[in-house]
Amino acid sequence: MTAKKFDHSVVHDDKQAGAESLIGEFKSLMADAEALIKATEDHPGEAISSIRNKALETLAGAKESLSGVEGKLLDKAKIAADGADDFVHRNPWEAVGVAAGLGLLIGLFIGRR
Repeated sequence: MTAKKFDHSVVHDDKQAGAESLIGEFKSLMADAEALIKATEDHPGEAISSIRNKALETLAGAKESLSGVEGKLLDKAKIAADGADDFVHRNPWEAVGVAAGLGLLIGLFIGRR
């Protein structure tokens, strides 16, 4: 039963790593879009200026949303870390056994290459 709790935390860590990667890529995309928008500043025309301003407003809103999501992700990461710490303190030998098993599996997979 406790092993299922640990497996859940491993799956949660994988999701968290994926979410962090996605946030990093989204930040990079926003920076590139912002650079592209700023590169059009010297182009005259009311239509381009209007589109540029709208895009900058949209990017600002996206940055606010991303910072909120990032804050929630950090909170969840802290909770997951606390849960894993509690599990290891309550069941140290199970944690060692699970870590050794995972290390063995990883070693076998690496050895196959």
